[in-house]
Amino acid sequence: MADQSQPPGHPHTPVLLDAVLDGLDVREAAAPPEPHIIDGTLGAGGHASAILRVALTARLLGLDRDPRSLDAARARLAEFGERAVLVHASYEDMADVGPPYGFHPGRIDGILLDLGLSSMHVDEPARGFAFRHDGPLDMRFDPTAGGPTAADLINTLDADSLADILFRYGEEPDSRRIARAIVAARPLHTTGVLAKVIADAARPSRGGKPGGRGIHPATRTFQALRIAVNDELGILERTLPIAVGMLRPGGRLAIISFHSLEDRMVKDFFRTESTDCLCPPRQPVCTCGHKASLRLITRKPIRADEAEMAANPRSRSARLRVAERLG
Repeated sequence: MADQSQPPGHPHTPVLLDAVLDGLDVREAAAPPEPHIIDGTLGAGGHASAILRVALTARLLGLDRDPRSLDAARARLAEFGERAVLVHASYEDMADVGPPYGFHPGRIDGILLDLGLSSMHVDEPARGFAFRHDGPLDMRFDPTAGGPTAADLINTLDADSLADILFRYGEEPDSRRIARAIVAARPLHTTGVLAKVIADAARPSRGGKPGGRGIHPATRTFQALRIAVNDELGILERTLPIAVGMLRPGGRLAIISFHSLEDRMVKDFFRTESTDCLCPPRQPVCTCGHKASLRLITRKPIRADEAEMAANPRSRSARLRVAERLG
């Protein structure tokens, strides 16, 4: 979970870059002829640019839900011409979006998902993702798609429903106390006002910024609202089997997560799909018929080293897991 009160990394600084390149195995010496790569969370194009530089014959399909991110990526990747195909779409739609551009299921050499919030989102107060600067409570990755905003949720849900979101998606221990305070203070329309309501409601023992150590008391609530607004965990859960189906045998799936909920989902999926039999251990004969579709490349998540964390604070909570499609 990123602490939004800390200065963000540069919006064009991709996290765990060398580890991603190694994990996808797309450097020119290792890559197959004309590899096809999907970057499902294109952002400003930092990872995509590096991939296209080290895999000189690669074609890359870049997807992003955020039109502003796509604009930044187009400028950054213009030098690669037709090798970079950029589409405004969610990564869960890769199987539908890819084929018209030559990215077919079962033929993809590598897929990257860099989950969660980018520094560009945090740095734009009008997007409503952060409380470092006051702004409207929006939090939608794709404002053009409609759907409820964070303001809609906090101003319409009852206290129990709101508390459930804060606990489930933010792992907020004070979820019920904070939810009751939000309901009592409604209507709320700006990030700064919401953050103050949360800080006033949080237990004094929590500490946190301002005035103490640790994360700001509003961090978990803002995370939870963002995840709920964008259905982040639902999209990830639906996408994991789709991504495996897109890969060719030997193709690799690399996923960077930034909080425990995402990482746990990826870890559990990789573990299940790298195991042949899922029957209970005491069962003498397999009856499930499950066959492994993945081989784990990383048994434990790869984390940023001290140098990267100092240069790019966003990398502090990044965890990279990589798996390879079996034949």
